[in-house]
Amino acid sequence: MHAKLPAPLAEVAAFTLKHLWACLFGGLILLAVICTNAIWADNWPIARYDALFAFAVLTQAAMLLFRLETWQEAKVIGLFHLTGTAMEIFKVNTGSWAYPEDAFFMVVNVPLFSGFMYASVGSYIARVIRIFDMRFAPYPPFWITTVLAVSIYLNFFSHHFLPDIRLALFAATVIVFWRTRVEFTLGRAYALPLPLPLAALFASFFLWIAENIGTLTGTWVYAGSRTFEMTSISKLGSWYLLLYVAFVTVTLVIREPLNIKGSRATSERSATPPRQGSD
Repeated sequence: MHAKLPAPLAEVAAFTLKHLWACLFGGLILLAVICTNAIWADNWPIARYDALFAFAVLTQAAMLLFRLETWQEAKVIGLFHLTGTAMEIFKVNTGSWAYPEDAFFMVVNVPLFSGFMYASVGSYIARVIRIFDMRFAPYPPFWITTVLAVSIYLNFFSHHFLPDIRLALFAATVIVFWRTRVEFTLGRAYALPLPLPLAALFASFFLWIAENIGTLTGTWVYAGSRTFEMTSISKLGSWYLLLYVAFVTVTLVIREPLNIKGSRATSERSATPPRQGSD
């Protein structure tokens, strides 16, 4: 690209392609959702949801086998898969949304492939950090980000019984992360000129589009909506908050990109080979 395109266009193309590469797991899952919806028949011997579950498991195994994903990233994905599945079970059984098809691999009305939809968000965040060698500076105190993420996650459950505090949580994300900028490498070092909350809002828009693929294919249906109906734009706010849960989940396992005390120094020491003659 650098040989055939002007430098600015080459960098834009590389930036786009690397983001698509980071989205590999989620993109393959969405492609499977679209394709199975187009071809699946009710009389086939395996349910569509079970086929999606098998595809997700095999895709995850292949990414590890061919080293498209590291074991460290797999830990993140597994952790977010568990928290996502727990929320799915709760939300489905409180009537927030439903899965209209039957499946063998289903727990409490939730098909097991659904957890991989959350895992794909964790996969993207972990992979994009590695692919672009991202750094987040200045990073807030780690305990504050953890408390914020836990509060967001719990509110997804508690607002069914207690007052919904999502407006306060929106404000908290801005207060905590407004000074944080994303530094990344693309041939040379760059700093994204947006505060992290604006970058998260931009990313949540694409997650909202991905969610609409699920509703428009009838893979899941929201309460009060019809099958194949577009998802409300208000769901973008839910994805915005969930992104922080996913991001902090990643930082539980991957700390080096965070510009907090000792993290960058530790990373640089581990990356520097020992001098000859030293013990």
